[in-house]
Amino acid sequence: METKPSEISSSKMFGGYNKRYKHYSPTLGCSMTFHIYFPPSPSLSHKFPVLYWLSGLACTDENFIIKSGAQRAASSEGIVLVAPDTSPRGLNVEGEADSWDFGVGAGFYLNATQDKWKNWQMYDYVVKELPKLLSENFPQLDTSRASIFGHSMGGHGALTIYLKNLDKYKSVSAFAPVVNPINCPWGQKAFTNYLGGNKAEWEEYDASCLITKFNDVCATILIDQGDGDKFLDDQLMPHKFEAACRKSNVPLLLRLQPGYDHSYYFIATFIDDHIRHHAQALNL
Repeated sequence: METKPSEISSSKMFGGYNKRYKHYSPTLGCSMTFHIYFPPSPSLSHKFPVLYWLSGLACTDENFIIKSGAQRAASSEGIVLVAPDTSPRGLNVEGEADSWDFGVGAGFYLNATQDKWKNWQMYDYVVKELPKLLSENFPQLDTSRASIFGHSMGGHGALTIYLKNLDKYKSVSAFAPVVNPINCPWGQKAFTNYLGGNKAEWEEYDASCLITKFNDVCATILIDQGDGDKFLDDQLMPHKFEAACRKSNVPLLLRLQPGYDHSYYFIATFIDDHIRHHAQALNL
C-alpha cells in the first residue's frame, strides 16, 4: 500500500494550483485524500509556511477548496493551504454511516479509545502523520512554520490541537467552532461512542477545558460566529470559551457577525481576515 502521496487532480487558481492527493494512512488504516493549494512561487528554492484547514461535520477535503475562496488571499500572502479529510473512509465499520454527525465525515479530530472505532485517530493523523508526510514529499513546504484553523467540528479540532501543541503552531482561528463539546449534543454523542464514559478523557478534547491548562498563548485567538447560526445556542456556545479565556487571561477576539449563518457563505465573507491573521503570526 502506497504511503507516498500521488496527485489525482490539479487546477490553476490565482496564479497557483489546487492539487488533490491520495495516500495510504498507516495511522487510520485506510486510503485518504487531502488538498494542497500552492501559491505562485517567487523562486525554485522558496519555502512556504503551511496553514491547515479542518472542515466540519459531513465534509470532505473538497468543501473548503471549492467554496471558501481562501486561495485569493493565500496567493497574495504566500501561504500554502492544506485541507485533510474529516474521518477515515471505506473501513465498513457497522453503523459508520448511519448518521451525518457521527462516524464517516465526523472524526472530531480525536484519538478514539473504544475498540469498535479504533481506526478513528484523526488527532494523530493531523498532528503527526500529515506534517511528516508533507515534509518528506514536498520540499517547497516549511512545516516548522505552521498555523491551523477550521469550521464547526473543525474549529473544535483547530482549537484543541493548537492548545495542546503550542510549540507546533504559530496561531489559530475558527469559524463557528464547537468550543464546549462535553456540554453539547454533537460532542456528547461523539465522545460517548469514541471515548467511552470517562468524562475526564472528554475534557482532553474540549477547548473550554483545555484553555485553563494550556494558556501560554502568544497570538490572539480569532473566532468569527454568525448570530443567525441555527446551532449557536445549543451546539456552539462561544460565550463558554470566551469566559474560559477571560479567566485564564488568554487573548481572544470573538466577533459576532450580525445575520450570518453556519454556511460557507459566512466563511467566504470573512476568510481573508483569517488568512491575514495567520500571515501576521507567521511573520509574512
